Amino acid sequence: MSISSAVASFAVVAGLLTLIPGLDTALVLRSTAGGGRAHGFATALGINTGALLWGAAAAGGATAVLTVSQDAYLALRLVGAGYLLWMGVGMLRALRRRASLADALPGARATTLRGAYRRGLTTNLLNPKIGVFYTAMLPQFIPPHAPHLAMGLLLALVHDAEGLTWFTLLILAADRLRGLLRHLRVSRATARRTLDAATGTVLIAFGLDLALADR
Repeated sequence: MSISSAVASFAVVAGLLTLIPGLDTALVLRSTAGGGRAHGFATALGINTGALLWGAAAAGGATAVLTVSQDAYLALRLVGAGYLLWMGVGMLRALRRRASLADALPGARATTLRGAYRRGLTTNLLNPKIGVFYTAMLPQFIPPHAPHLAMGLLLALVHDAEGLTWFTLLILAADRLRGLLRHLRVSRATARRTLDAATGTVLIAFGLDLALADR
């Protein structure tokens, strides 16, 4: 297998994975609807940075620990699940107290781009399933003669490029939806409460799924 054919084959697999709605999609949509395009792109860049780090770790063999050590996988899985539950419950509690948007996400003010980036990065890095995916998939697309670390980073960048393209479409669509809601005179507070309720529920669902998953 040549490097070009390996990259093309991986691009197809990664592209299909990118289009499947998941936690990353929910976070990007929520950030965009709550703070506009800049916050959406900041969250997307955080997610993509996390994916690149996972790709580098997988190419270097570090994530192999997750596949052979049940304790390491369990520890990361529980930390990640706790983080998602913390964010999700925080959103729902904020709705009950009619809190401000800054209170809806504990530990990170939604009004800052840095907070949006950090939220995307942390959520991705604390998801051990991403590490297991890269550990299982990358070796299949690295030719024997290619340097593993460099090739792994290249494949991760391909995945990032596809993810950023998809996130850009989502961000533009969500931003247009914000404008439509304003045109329909739907109050920002009402739209925000609805979105926070939906996103908080999604985060809790993903957190529970991660906590209860066998592998």
